[in-house]
Order: sequence, then structure tokens, then C-alpha cells
Amino acid sequence: MLRKIITALVFFALWLLMSGIYKPMIVWLGAASSILAVFVTDRMNRASVRGHMTIKIKPFASVGYWLWLMVEIAKANWAVTKLILTPEMKLNRHMITVPNSQVTDLGATIFANSITLTPGTITVEVEPGVFIVHALDYSSSDMDAMADMDRRVTAIESGVE
Repeated sequence: MLRKIITALVFFALWLLMSGIYKPMIVWLGAASSILAVFVTDRMNRASVRGHMTIKIKPFASVGYWLWLMVEIAKANWAVTKLILTPEMKLNRHMITVPNSQVTDLGATIFANSITLTPGTITVEVEPGVFIVHALDYSSSDMDAMADMDRRVTAIESGVE
């Protein structure tokens, strides 16, 4: 119990330092959100301990994936910037169906969020085994890039214990 109180106090102190707003109502909301964060985290930890699914990600493969994703985000950001700054702005918007091969919900979530983090694409809908993705400037190479991202996310999953 002491650990939860200390964690809530640390969260609140960080929130207070980062917000810089000291009006009573805002401070109370910050305190409430800190307590709620500790409550939700504790509940998730208890569910995990009780035998629900424990999902693990391969740590070293994960670091490599996140570094690769940062480079891809930068490249896509540059491409979208050039597209927007072009006077004629010829967009080739398209909704595409992207298959996903992840075994766990966490893996599928990482894949869907990775697509959304990449400028110019957003995961619109999640269906079993596929995502519906909106691409701002679709080209045939986009499917290859999505398949590569899918393969990389599946590689960092270590499955369910």
C-alpha cells in the first residue's frame, strides 16, 4: 500500500512540475488522475498475476524495431511534407486492406499504431486478421512496406505464456 501511495505522489509531483498550473481545480484533477493511473496499473498487474495472458516482447528485437520505425517515420514525414508543399498537391488517397500476422492483441496493437504513427497513413478499422488503412498518397510499393512492417512486428512478439 505504501508503494502505491508513493507512486501516486511521484506521479502527482511530476504532473505538477510539468503542467505549471496551480489553480485549485486543476491541481485536484491532477491528483485524481495520478490516483486513477495507480489504480488502473495495479488492476492490470493483478489481472496479469491471476493467470490471465502475460504477453512478452523480445527486448533486443524491440529496440531494433523502434529504431527502424523512427527512421521510417522520418522518411514518411519528409515525403508528406514535400507532397503538401507542392503547389499542385496531387494526392492519390486510397483505402487499403492490410493483412496482419500477429499472434497477440499487443502485437496487433503495435502494428496498427505503427501504421498510424507513420505520417500519411492511419489505421481506420481493425478486423480479425486485417486492418483497413487510409493512405494519403497510395502507391503500389505501400503494400510491400506494410508487409515489411508486419513481418518486423511479428518478429518482436514472443507469444503468450
